[in-house]
Amino acid sequence: MLNKFKFVTAEEAASYVNDGDIVGFSGFTPAGCPKEVPTAIAKRAEAFHAEGKKFKIGMYTGASTGDSLDGALARANAIMFRTPYQSNKDLRSALNCEDAPYFDMHLSVLAQQLRFGFLPKPKFAVIEVCDITEDGILYPTTGVGISPTIAKLADYIILEWNHNHPKELRGLHDIYEPKDPPYREPFSLMKPSDRMGVPYIQVDPEKILCIVETNRDDEVKGFTPTDEVTDKIGHNVANFLANEIKQGRIPQEFLPIQSGVGNIANAVMASLGTNPDIPNFEMYTEVIQDAVIGLIKSGKIKFASGCSLTITTPVLKEIYENLEFFRDKLVLRPQEVSNSPELARRLGLITINTALEADIFGNVNSTHIMGTKMMNGIGGSGDFTRSAYISIFTTPSTAKGGKISSLVPMVTHVDQNEHSVHVIITEHGVADLRGKSPVQRAEAIIEHCVAPEYKQMLRDYLKLSGPCHTPTNLHACFGMHMQFMKSGNMLDTNWDDYTK
Repeated sequence: MLNKFKFVTAEEAASYVNDGDIVGFSGFTPAGCPKEVPTAIAKRAEAFHAEGKKFKIGMYTGASTGDSLDGALARANAIMFRTPYQSNKDLRSALNCEDAPYFDMHLSVLAQQLRFGFLPKPKFAVIEVCDITEDGILYPTTGVGISPTIAKLADYIILEWNHNHPKELRGLHDIYEPKDPPYREPFSLMKPSDRMGVPYIQVDPEKILCIVETNRDDEVKGFTPTDEVTDKIGHNVANFLANEIKQGRIPQEFLPIQSGVGNIANAVMASLGTNPDIPNFEMYTEVIQDAVIGLIKSGKIKFASGCSLTITTPVLKEIYENLEFFRDKLVLRPQEVSNSPELARRLGLITINTALEADIFGNVNSTHIMGTKMMNGIGGSGDFTRSAYISIFTTPSTAKGGKISSLVPMVTHVDQNEHSVHVIITEHGVADLRGKSPVQRAEAIIEHCVAPEYKQMLRDYLKLSGPCHTPTNLHACFGMHMQFMKSGNMLDTNWDDYTK
C-alpha cells in the first residue's frame, strides 16, 4: 500500500517547480528519463513567458535524454543552464546560440562534483521508476545515470512511476555510491559481472513530494543502419584485435570491451560477433545497444555491464518477455561506476569510441564542428580512453561527400590528446600509434587511415615546418578548415595560400 504518497497529474507536479529552481533528472540517454513531468514544466514555462514573466531552470541529467525532456525544455526557452552530454537538435541549436548555457563534463565526475559542492545543489530530483515501496525504496527503469546522487541531495523528489516497465526489472541494477574523500574505498569489482551495491535506490520517503503515473515507451530511436564504410571500419577493428591476440598483446581469453554509441559502434559489434578469431567476451560500458542484445542471445557476449539499456522498443519488449534469460547477463549501474577510470584501468578495457576528427599526431576532437559548434559533448569517451588497456578511435576518413577530411593537420578542438590515443581506425586501415614519435605517428596515419585524395596534401603539410619534433606550421595548421569555410571543399587547399 502506498497511501502515504501523493499521486498527482504531471501538471500538478510541474507546478511545484519555479523560475530559478535547479532540477536533476534520472536516466542516461532516453533510457530511464522522465517524460511527462519535464514536458509539463516546459508548458509551464511557455505560459509564464506568454505573460511576460521569467521562467528558466537549471538542469542536471545523466547524459542525453529524450525529446520530451531536452527537446521540450529547449523549445520552451526554459533552460538556465544544462550539463552534461546532450544530443537533441533543438537543444543543440539553443546552446550554440547561447540561449541555453551549456558546460561539457566527463560523465564519471558529475555525481561527485555535485556531492563536493562544486555545482549548485538540485532542489528537485525527477526520477523514473518501475516500482516503489512505502519505506522509500526506488527501483529504476532502463537507465540509472546520476539518480542515486540527485535523490540524496535534492530537497524534494518527484517520481514518474512508469508502468510500461515491469516490476520484474527489480534486481537488474547494482546501485553503489562511493564515499567522498578522504573516506573513499576502492571499488571491489574484479570482473564485469561482479556486484558491490544493492538493487535499488534508498531515499527518505518524507522527501517524496508526489508521484505521477505514466505508461510511456523510452524515446530511443534506431540508429542509422551500417553501410559499406562503417562495415569496413568494423572489420578493421575486429581484425586488428584478432591480430593483437595472435601476437600475444591481448590475452587469449580476451578482455572486456567498452564501445560508444551509434552506427559505427553497431558495425564494430557486428564484426566482433562474426570474427572467428575473437573469443566470446564481456562488456563493461555505459550504453548497451540493440547490437549487444543480439550478441548476448547468440552467446558471443557473455555478460554486459552498463549504465543504460538504450534499446529500441521492439528489442526492449523482447528482453522483457525473456527477463529470466537476460537477468544473469545484464546489470545497470550509476555512471560514476559504469564510467569509472579506476575500473577501466583495473579491468583492462579495450575502449572503442568515435572521433569527429583526428589530427595526424593522434589528437582527437569528439565534440566541436570546426572548433566552435558543439555537436553532442564528450560523453564517457574521456573516462575510458585515458585508462584503457588499448584505446581505439574510429572515424570515416571523409565527410560531406569527400569535401571534408576527418584527418587534418591539427584538430580544431582537443578532447583526447595524443598521449591517450593508442590506435586510429578508418575504412582504409589501422594506424597503431603506440611507441611512435610525432613524425612516425603522422606517417602511419597518412599511410593507413587518410583517404587517397588527401594523402599528398597532408604529406606536403608535414614538409612545411622543416625538421623538428612535432612538424606544426602555425600559419597553415588550420588551412584545410579555412579552405572549407571559404569554398566548401578541403580539397581546394593550397598551402601557399596559408604560408605567405
